[in-house]
Amino acid sequence: MRRRRHLDTDDSSIDLTPMLDVVFIMLIFFIVTATFVKESGVEFARPVAATAEDRDTSTLFIGIDAQQRIWIDRRQVELAAVRALVEQAAKEHPHGGAVIQADVSVDTGLLVQVLDHLRLAGIDKVAVAAERP
Repeated sequence: MRRRRHLDTDDSSIDLTPMLDVVFIMLIFFIVTATFVKESGVEFARPVAATAEDRDTSTLFIGIDAQQRIWIDRRQVELAAVRALVEQAAKEHPHGGAVIQADVSVDTGLLVQVLDHLRLAGIDKVAVAAERP
């Protein structure tokens, strides 16, 4: 009687394909659901207000620095161009609001003019950024 030699071939490798599928699906989920914060692109010394509150619904940030320059999406713009840029942003996010981030030393007249351009562009939800004490 001949003996057969039986070779044990253990195939002990783990199939990683299902795990990679799950990881890629989770990655896609987090990318799609992530909110990207747009800021004006300049740091400001905000005024202090005891009634300051957080706003999460704003989609447009307009900054006015200490040198009375207006910033939208990290670009310096003239006062005359604010309305056109805001109208374009309002088309992309029709239900979003706006936040004006103004330095403490900003002239009130310029702040009111920017606020007026926002309202003329169709943005009704406008807030002025402030720090809590």
